[in-house]
Amino acid sequence: QVQVMESGGGLVQPGGSQRLSCTASGSIFSINAMGWYRQAPGKQRELVAHIISGGRTNYAEFVKGRFIISRDNAKNTVYLQMNSLKPEDTAVYYCCAYIRPRESGGWNNYWGQGTQVTVSS
Repeated sequence: QVQVMESGGGLVQPGGSQRLSCTASGSIFSINAMGWYRQAPGKQRELVAHIISGGRTNYAEFVKGRFIISRDNAKNTVYLQMNSLKPEDTAVYYCCAYIRPRESGGWNNYWGQGTQVTVSS
């Protein structure tokens, strides 16, 4: 069984910062990419940033220069440091990890339950 769990959401004022964490646990053989997506009310889920096991990163244009994704492979954990937050960053943020479980030879995407980030004064 593989689980992915996010933490760190909450209410933050515009211009503020917040850090999200996501840890994959369970019967894991290997993890390739880990990433963050978000979904605002009435909108589709969209990619925020992702990072592969070698450390290469990719960011959506709307967060470049403000958000930083990082990863601790030893802890199966990915972080999202969010700076200069704007009200339009308000959304549920989801973690996704591309994992090969020990019991299976195949790779699958595993999603967390999501964590709410609200940017408001």
